[in-house]
Amino acid sequence: MSQNFDFLVIGGGVGGLSFALKAARHGTVAVVTKRARNEGATRYAQGGIAAVQSADDSFEEHIEDTLTAGAGLCRREAVEVCVREGPERLRELVACGVQFTHRPDGSIDLTREGGHKKRRIAHAADLTGAEIERALIASCEASPNITFFPECTAVELITLEKAARASLHAQNRCLGAYFLMPTGEIETFLAKVTVLATGGAGKVYLYTSNPDTATGDGVAMAYRAGARIANMEFYQFHPTCLYHPHAKSFLISESLRGEGGILRLKSGEAFMKRCHPMADLAPRDVVARAIDSELKRSGEPCVFLDMTHLAPAYLIERFPHIYATCKSFGIDLTRQPIPVVPAAHYQCGGVDVDLDGQTTIPNLFAVGECACTGLHGANRLASNSLLEGTVFGHRAALRASTLLDTPMDVVPPVWDPGEAVPSDESVLVSHNWEEIRRLMWNYVGIVRTDKRLRRAERRLAMLREEIREYYWRYNVTRDVVELRNIADTAMLIVESALRRRESRGLHYTLEHPDKSEACRHDTLLTRGDLERPL
Repeated sequence: MSQNFDFLVIGGGVGGLSFALKAARHGTVAVVTKRARNEGATRYAQGGIAAVQSADDSFEEHIEDTLTAGAGLCRREAVEVCVREGPERLRELVACGVQFTHRPDGSIDLTREGGHKKRRIAHAADLTGAEIERALIASCEASPNITFFPECTAVELITLEKAARASLHAQNRCLGAYFLMPTGEIETFLAKVTVLATGGAGKVYLYTSNPDTATGDGVAMAYRAGARIANMEFYQFHPTCLYHPHAKSFLISESLRGEGGILRLKSGEAFMKRCHPMADLAPRDVVARAIDSELKRSGEPCVFLDMTHLAPAYLIERFPHIYATCKSFGIDLTRQPIPVVPAAHYQCGGVDVDLDGQTTIPNLFAVGECACTGLHGANRLASNSLLEGTVFGHRAALRASTLLDTPMDVVPPVWDPGEAVPSDESVLVSHNWEEIRRLMWNYVGIVRTDKRLRRAERRLAMLREEIREYYWRYNVTRDVVELRNIADTAMLIVESALRRRESRGLHYTLEHPDKSEACRHDTLLTRGDLERPL
């Protein structure tokens, strides 16, 4: 059985939904999500969306802050496009029904976060992502051209190369994807344009701020299909996640530091002032490494974010969700510092795309966290992610609407399960999942060494072979698909890190502690560069 649409969107975050809304003006759209339609990283974004809004700010300053945070590896044209088009996309979100927090004079309240020299971050209290997701879903549901398919897992992209057994370079293009449906059956979705909007890969690491959906699906599928992947060594660790045995790495927004929060050691020392001129508002890579260094030096399990010098009523009003969540774990942030630790947070690399979200495979686009537009370079500036999703979702829809005359003259084969049987060894899935996440945390984390990376490379090769055998022997399940994807994504992170012989932004290695002009280029990988994929 097959489903046919003009546009196929895999994922339902800010990038995918922004694309869907614009594309629906030109044709039919399927939005396929792995869990519930609103479950993804966008929903959990607390801080806000960065865009120039005030008279004392400028495009040039936002561009400069982004380039500085990106440590010399941003694609300037992507930065300029995103910054200059950001205010208009923000106005569209307001028109779409997003209720941002406003000041008494009626203007949008603007906060500040690490790396920003000006207040330019629009927010909806401390639940900005959830509010944007709510409004976008409501708008999409109102469109007769958009159909949601929740609880469906993308298994593999369908390309002309596979469908017609063509050469990888012989007019290849994307035709759609195979999905594992809630019934357990595999269905074919065909489309003239396919859009990867699958989010990041935080679940590759043992500790992450990401939801369970973040298993690197888009990057892994695109890599296996032959698309070019860029800069996977740059994985951002958010400096401040709640340290509590039952909190599951609950994010403590950078906005708390933007409003005056101070990072302290157990002794009470405000240590960031000796680590960077911007102290607690330094870029995320600097703050995460500083915390990691202090924890390794002292042996303590966490540092503390102190807000107690600020007015309690203000904190409760400004950060209601964070206040309530901390209080549920016995922490009153108005009276005591919040224990925090770094955790894997954001994938700055991804599927390599142009300024319209087009990948190196025709008719395959990527938007949001799974894409590498060049905006973030070696380190993402806070609150530029929701901005990127709206800007490039819009641009991708404009470009994709010109491809509706793409011929659909190839009928791909239906999914062939071969001789696969139901699994009676699911313990292998959970064991390999745990091992990959632990080795990535221990060997490919905030601070790296060549020895640790080589060890991770060798162990991943063995694990991926085990997973390959398991994948083809047993029936497809969501757990197996996700395991396969985190294994491929982990391999791409390790291989990219091994190729960067310097320290830049989020990639810090002890053997090569300095930047190198010779390494000031993207790390690009395609399927042909490495061994065969799973």
